[in-house]
Amino acid sequence: MRPLTEQETQTLFAKLANYTGASLKNLITPLDDSPNADRYVFRLVRDRVYYVRLSIANLASNVARDNLLALGTCLGKFSKTGKFRLHITALPILAQHARYKVWVKSNGEMPFLYGGNIVKAHVGRWSEDCPEHQGVVVYSMNDTPLGFGVTARSTAEARRLDPTGIVCFRQADCGEYLRDEDTLFAG
Repeated sequence: MRPLTEQETQTLFAKLANYTGASLKNLITPLDDSPNADRYVFRLVRDRVYYVRLSIANLASNVARDNLLALGTCLGKFSKTGKFRLHITALPILAQHARYKVWVKSNGEMPFLYGGNIVKAHVGRWSEDCPEHQGVVVYSMNDTPLGFGVTARSTAEARRLDPTGIVCFRQADCGEYLRDEDTLFAG
C-alpha cells in the first residue's frame, strides 16, 4: 500500500472530474473543522486505487503487503499503460458527488443492468445542459443509482433523436456484481 504518485493522481482526478465536476474537492476535504480532523485519501494496493480514511490507512500500514487484500472503497484500477478504469464499486461515491445524472424508466432498467447502452426511449429525464462525452450517473426513476456511463450526445441533441438512438454509453452497472463476481475483486 502506498500513496499515489503525481502522475497517477492527475490521471485519477481527471477521470473523477469527468463525473463529479467541481465537487471533486469535496472528496478530499477534512470531515470537520477541528485541528485533528480525519480526511479521506487515495491509496494504491497492487494496481487498484482505494478511497479510505487517513486514520484507517495509517492502521493498515502495519499489515504485511501480501496479507492486505483490500482497504476502504475500491474506485478502480490502473491498466498497464497507465490509464485508469473506474469499477462499479465506485458508484456510491460517484452518485453522491455526481454533476450530471440520467434517470432510466422501469422498462430500461433491465437492458442497462444486463450491460446495454441507454436509448432515448428508456430515458425518463436527464440533467439539463449536459455536454457530449460527459460522465453521468444512471439512476432508476426512484433515485436508486444503477451505474454510470458517458453521454453519446448533448442534452439538446438527444432530444431530437429517434427513440432507438443511443443517449448514453454504459461504463459500469450494478449487474457486474453478478456477471463478473469471479474477477471483480481478484488481483
